[in-house]
Amino acid sequence: MMRPLTIAACFALTLVAATAAAQEPAKAPAPAAASTAAPAAAKGNPETGRMLTYTCQGCHGVQGYKNAYPNYHVPKIVGQSPEYLVNALTEYKKGARKHPTMQAQAQSFSDQDIADIAAFLSSAK
Repeated sequence: MMRPLTIAACFALTLVAATAAAQEPAKAPAPAAASTAAPAAAKGNPETGRMLTYTCQGCHGVQGYKNAYPNYHVPKIVGQSPEYLVNALTEYKKGARKHPTMQAQAQSFSDQDIADIAAFLSSAK
């Protein structure tokens, strides 16, 4: 169980570094820009994220809720790490994680939206 989480965390950090490098091409060479800009790219706006997660509460805000078809356990997302949330939403967006509702939701989000959502959900109680 630890290996997939480690791989997921590495993927999330790689994605954040690549996004940061793409957003700041005029700075230092790519490796330096990616390492210095990665934390800034990972940080989203929690207030914007709160607005974006309004519909998430319909499923994720109900204790013990399961979808009717297919029968998935709906995980608690509040308090998860931002890296996990960014990775999960990005995988749904790309189709690597399979759940029709989550794929449809994630495809509507920009990378900044995903960072904002992760910032809010990871800090919410």
